[in-house]
Amino acid sequence: MKTLKGPAIFLAQFADDEQPFNSLDSIGRWAGSLGYKGVQIPSWDKRLFDVEKAAESKDYCDEVVGTLAAHGVALTELSTHLQGQLVAVHPAYDEMFDGFAVPEVRGNPKARQEWAVKQVKAAIKASQHMGINAHATFSGALAWPFVYPWPQRPAGLIETAFDELAKRWTPILNAADEAGVDVCYEIHPGEDLFDGATFEMFLERVKNHPRANILYDPSHFVLQQLDYLDFIDIYADRIRMFHVKDAEFNPTGRQGVHSGYQSWVGRAARFRSLGDGQVDFGAIFSKLAAIDFDGWAVLEWECALKHPEDGAREGAEFIKNHIIRVTERAFDDFADGGTDEAANRRILGIS
Repeated sequence: MKTLKGPAIFLAQFADDEQPFNSLDSIGRWAGSLGYKGVQIPSWDKRLFDVEKAAESKDYCDEVVGTLAAHGVALTELSTHLQGQLVAVHPAYDEMFDGFAVPEVRGNPKARQEWAVKQVKAAIKASQHMGINAHATFSGALAWPFVYPWPQRPAGLIETAFDELAKRWTPILNAADEAGVDVCYEIHPGEDLFDGATFEMFLERVKNHPRANILYDPSHFVLQQLDYLDFIDIYADRIRMFHVKDAEFNPTGRQGVHSGYQSWVGRAARFRSLGDGQVDFGAIFSKLAAIDFDGWAVLEWECALKHPEDGAREGAEFIKNHIIRVTERAFDDFADGGTDEAANRRILGIS
């Protein structure tokens, strides 16, 4: 068994124009002061990181790693959640997702998609430069508007959507394989990969690509009432990253999983700060230790109620207390009587 690394924190929800959140040096110092040993960087935020420069310059990558190391913090992974989202966008979401791209490609879906692919590939190359072997992203979505089967879906519609999704991602996965980096899709409603069944549909179409893997985040499973512990057992071989995020589901006679278009505060299904929700993290950390997961335990903080800085402070201690330092020997070794093959045969009555 292996001990998880951590605690670490995803910086996307904290980057800001105000100190200490407006530069890699200051936010790294802040994270280190809270007890975090690693940070996951949103590659789209130029206040913290220049992904194009990192793809081209090993020296720049060394500088980034050194800046964080000065505060006792490691770079755990890079994220292209926003760029990955743009690899596949249904036209219904064109205008809403345009803001994820640079101004030069907005209003031009083809140019935007090409830009997104280049961005993800750049982040993979940067990861290689920094010796990071896992990368976080979203799959994007072509079929999501049809998630509920009404009106009746035309035969072959979903299959065609997943064929196209696989076609777009296969060259990226091949580039990741060349770089020795796992592409970890966050299984997330709103993406075409939103549960185990959809991940398997995608995996089949990319021919079980060794670099097509999973970023495990139990909060998204609570919100859709999926068994997040069984998920670990089923997909143990594909889980390469872990977001530690809490959530709760409190259905009423008025709303359930879809939460009636309510704001995050009023939803039956909502994200919570670590320890304030319903996720059984004791069971999750136990299962991850048992399957030899040796990645980082990374806080992704999202909560409609609590202040983010309080969530970050509490989250570091929460994760630290949940990481299991795995044993190096069996607990009952003291009772080992010692034996050999001849003794085993005698015990079994085998001549």
